[in-house]
Amino acid sequence: MSESGRWREILHWINGEWVYSETGRTYPKRNPATGEVMGQVQEAGRREVNEAVAAARRSMAGPWGRTSPSERADLLLRVAEGIQRRADEFVEAECGDTGKPHSLARFLDLPSAVASYRVFAQLAREESAERLSIETPDGKRAVNYILRGAKGVVAAICPWNAPLLILSWKVAPALAWGNAVVAKPSEETPTSANLLAEVLAEAGVPRGVYNVIHGFGGESAGAFLTEHPGIDALSFTGETATGKAIMKAASQNLRSLSLELGGKNPAIVFADADLNQATVGTLRSVFANCGQVCLATERVYVERPIFQEFVQRLKAGAESLKTGAPERMETTLGPLISERHRQRVLGHYERARALGAHVVTGGGVPEMEHGLEGGYWIQPTIWTGLAEDSPINQEEIFGPCCHVQPFDGEEEVIQMANDTPYGLACALWSKDTARAERVGQRIAAGILWVNSWGMPDLRLPFGGLKASGLGREGGNQARDFNTEIKNVFVKLDSTSS
Repeated sequence: MSESGRWREILHWINGEWVYSETGRTYPKRNPATGEVMGQVQEAGRREVNEAVAAARRSMAGPWGRTSPSERADLLLRVAEGIQRRADEFVEAECGDTGKPHSLARFLDLPSAVASYRVFAQLAREESAERLSIETPDGKRAVNYILRGAKGVVAAICPWNAPLLILSWKVAPALAWGNAVVAKPSEETPTSANLLAEVLAEAGVPRGVYNVIHGFGGESAGAFLTEHPGIDALSFTGETATGKAIMKAASQNLRSLSLELGGKNPAIVFADADLNQATVGTLRSVFANCGQVCLATERVYVERPIFQEFVQRLKAGAESLKTGAPERMETTLGPLISERHRQRVLGHYERARALGAHVVTGGGVPEMEHGLEGGYWIQPTIWTGLAEDSPINQEEIFGPCCHVQPFDGEEEVIQMANDTPYGLACALWSKDTARAERVGQRIAAGILWVNSWGMPDLRLPFGGLKASGLGREGGNQARDFNTEIKNVFVKLDSTSS
């Protein structure tokens, strides 16, 4: 299935075996850095989805359904070790699929994915009994307690921006609490899910517990999986419009849903902020992974006394980003995922100019060296001068760009920051921690960073408000999503102690 470490043929992983699509339909997988076709991916039909779900359900009825939390925790730790052992392969898979710099995959995506298996191994071990001793109306003693069991078969539908990382956020807790998984990675980034299948098998995950199907969304693998009556819970990360469609389809069979959707995230920089720290942090939050991060900042609000200086600092930082071959350590900005997505982002760039935006820097396509000219490269872009109700300030772009706006006080910036259909994340920069807490409490976002920006801690809940999602991932919220609870009431007789 692979040649010189590069996957040429991407098959489905069903019941512990590589499977071709019965229809024979395939589609090309391209390297975003070069535009070259790297391999062919099998497209699942209903038959493959049915087989994957059936395999998962059979595994729940077998020994996997009787494993203890400690056994599952040990298994997850072996998975973490397996990913580390094959780190070079995962970096190659991630960067071949996404085009992101090797440094980003190696030092962020990979360690964070490994950490997810370790975190949920520990949480599985620490599961505590929920028990009450009570007195019944007739004066007898009784105990009332909760039993937790696996939800069943969990569908994990994942996006293309962080394939291994986001898949691991879903697979690790599902396995930790004894579920089986049918994963559907993005059609753009299929490789890491297949490589993970090998690692899970090596770690001792039984056949059928983890399955992978490939394909598109509507009228393809995604829709067939979402509609399938054999799915007990569905976890999706992606754009809001797709999340709404999934919610509608999933409602036909009454299953649990977790939807982590889009964002139009603000950053707020007060005049008393450490400007160096705020600039570096904002550069990361705007341009990391070429802006293709649900947590990325697309709206920057800067207190007026420092507005001009901050814009110039941000401009200099954006212009210092280096595009280039992903394997070069000096590369700090990769390409967008596809030509289709690049055209979409460039459409926003053109609309911003048409609406009268001042282009501080960027706004187009860079000239690339030989061998990379066919990739989906785009310039990091900063605008000023648009109104708050402009589409540029209201619609998620998902590219390396932001609009910077001045503000004059707390009330004004709170109103501007909340003036969006989304509510995922916010970064707030100020040396006044009392003000940071006061303003932060009024920001409609599921995640707030103060004087920082970065990945969430999976021991705590992760998710957004409003159009940014439904439910939470991480910590006890992940436990609740992946388990069913049974309330057991036992009335004790008079001889019981």
